[in-house]
Amino acid sequence: MNLEQLKKHLENWVESLDERERQLLDARLRSLASAFPFNEYEYMLMFLLDRKVITFPEYEQLRDDYVSENKYLELYTLAPRIFGEIWAHRHIMDLDRRFVKPDKTLDPMYEGQYDLWIEGVRVEVKSGRGINTKVRGNMASKALRYGAGPSFWLNYQQIKLDIADVFIFIGVWVDQILYWVMSNDEVRENKHLSHQHRGGVEYQIGITDKNIHDLDMYRVEPHGIGDRVLEKGQEKTKLRYGSNHT
Repeated sequence: MNLEQLKKHLENWVESLDERERQLLDARLRSLASAFPFNEYEYMLMFLLDRKVITFPEYEQLRDDYVSENKYLELYTLAPRIFGEIWAHRHIMDLDRRFVKPDKTLDPMYEGQYDLWIEGVRVEVKSGRGINTKVRGNMASKALRYGAGPSFWLNYQQIKLDIADVFIFIGVWVDQILYWVMSNDEVRENKHLSHQHRGGVEYQIGITDKNIHDLDMYRVEPHGIGDRVLEKGQEKTKLRYGSNHT
């Protein structure tokens, strides 16, 4: 159940109100001021509950159905920096406790240039949210289910090729999270890599419904991310620390 389907469900209930109540609800919705998490959907549900059009068990069932199919929708409400740094880094560390935030005790050359560290491998984390590019509005209104049909776009920006051994790309949809792990060389040689700014040192990779399967070879399940990162980063760490590094 997406947002449009939820709205249609509520509109069907609204139709059971008498004409006066429908007009009242419409007038209130037109002048309604919203602030998360209070919005038009919450107001309609409370109105319908108050008018005894729906019961509390019906509300609970609707809520359970919607949440179960949109369990990651809340991630679309996060500000870009919070989503891309705070949430994404913490999420990877929660998936595998071997990932830690780097510092100079681990890497004397560390100056904040990469995101995570795992057994000598320097890791950069990039995250993106699947959005319908044909819809206008805030991020939540553009949110998509994985494989739902409309064209989508994930844009991974500010890729600096010289700072990390391995890159983790996170793709978020309302119902699913995907992960791709690529070595520095694999990112550097990827045909979808392009300059973010002409002549600059930052790059970007755009993933759409048309090219997503080009990256299937880099897909990894959540529980396997740490091992895949170590596998792809071992050559770089050998060059940096010598063959005896463990």
